[in-house]
Amino acid sequence: MEEQKVSALLRENEACIRKRCENCDDILIRPMRLGEGHKVNCLMVYIEVAVSNMMLDDSAIGKMVNHFWEIPAEKIQEFIKRNSLGIADVEELTTMEEVFSAVLAGNAVFFMDGYDRAMKISSKGYPGLDVSQTETEKVLRGSKEGFCDSVKTNAALVRKRLRDTRLKVEQQNIGVRSHTVVQLLYVEDLVHEELLESIKERLETFTVDGILDSGMLEQLTEEAWYSPFPQFQTTERPDRATQELLNGKAVLLCDNSPVALILPGAFNSFMESSEDWYNRFEMVSFLRVLRYLALAVATLLPGLYLAVIRFHTQVLPANLILSFAQAREGVPFSSVVELVFLELSFELIREAGVRIPGALGNAIGIVGGLIIGQAAVEANLVSPVVVIIVALTALGSLAIPNEEFASAFRMLKYVFLFLGGYLGIFGIVLGLYLTVAHLAGLLSFGVPYLVPFVEKNGEAETGGRIIRFPFRKRKFRPLYACSDQKRRLRTKPWEQKGKDL
Repeated sequence: MEEQKVSALLRENEACIRKRCENCDDILIRPMRLGEGHKVNCLMVYIEVAVSNMMLDDSAIGKMVNHFWEIPAEKIQEFIKRNSLGIADVEELTTMEEVFSAVLAGNAVFFMDGYDRAMKISSKGYPGLDVSQTETEKVLRGSKEGFCDSVKTNAALVRKRLRDTRLKVEQQNIGVRSHTVVQLLYVEDLVHEELLESIKERLETFTVDGILDSGMLEQLTEEAWYSPFPQFQTTERPDRATQELLNGKAVLLCDNSPVALILPGAFNSFMESSEDWYNRFEMVSFLRVLRYLALAVATLLPGLYLAVIRFHTQVLPANLILSFAQAREGVPFSSVVELVFLELSFELIREAGVRIPGALGNAIGIVGGLIIGQAAVEANLVSPVVVIIVALTALGSLAIPNEEFASAFRMLKYVFLFLGGYLGIFGIVLGLYLTVAHLAGLLSFGVPYLVPFVEKNGEAETGGRIIRFPFRKRKFRPLYACSDQKRRLRTKPWEQKGKDL
């Protein structure tokens, strides 16, 4: 179907707009007469909230329209053709589809009788939250800025940190009805061309009514959709997104979403925090080891506890086994049911704490956990040891930096719980084998999920797999970057000048 062109007759354009915008009371259609003697019919179309105070002198739209009041009618068209693009952020539109896209994106569109072009005049756009602190990735050292709901503001936050024309921002609209703006960010000489092609092809593999958040985009574009492990790394921090761009990755920004998608995703990246780059290597290495131990505790501890007390009591000292048995006296449920009951109770408290707004949610989470745990022990529904096991498991999952990544292990915890409860250590080993096999076969846009653990010379390339090397020793980029841009740091030897510097 051929697109309708913008007509030189204003009444035809106005009739088309009024027909398409029938019952759209938020879209304002304002006729006006400009020029000396008010002889030229014009039309301004815009969304009421997105373009407010249109005629104020300090707005770009107001300056342009006010200028037209002073021009003779016969010279307005000539002035527009030669000078209009210099008055404000103006773009000429030739089709009515471009006109409606511009209006619905929050801009004003100006028509003039006798001129077969419409002019899109950029305005402040839709209202939204300003730049604020990130809620889910808090750090002690580093920038406190977080992404907001405006995709263009988010791109500007990245550009603020990476002031290089080699940082490219490609924009497209996704969603037949929502026309959501999605931007692909990458550094031209660092990213692999195969990665860019794969991302663009993946974005074209689906047609959907609307994209309302980057989470929907993630689920539609990930290859192994059945896996509980995320193949996209998510972040609300512009500095983290910028750092990954310098590593040779790409970033997807989605309008109306404060969460950026970093791809490809890798196991090791999910276990890193933004401030790992800002703190000294000794403390960062210690914290990374602690996070991996927390991951093991969050996943395996309930299953190991059940395997030991049900099948392998000989691996623990006799006094400890007797203490466990004494603590379970009077508990009417089996150890598996007891543990599942308390795990689900803590999950319920956690979910309720998230849904209740403000500080009240944190208070209910803490108090609810203490009260329920103590009451369950006193009522002989669970043993005190199980309360300790569940509490340690919850702390371990909270220590994982990425919430979506931690959720995968929270789900996996129940698999290991049943494997350890009914198969013992053999079930734990079987579960570990299947998990590692799944992770080893998982790819994120062609990159192995277990990078850099499966990367040749991984420590030399990335500066350490778990232990972080000193910053002065991290001279090379990971394998995501192009081979001719591997080096990111050059240092000069210290020279003694004969005096203190």
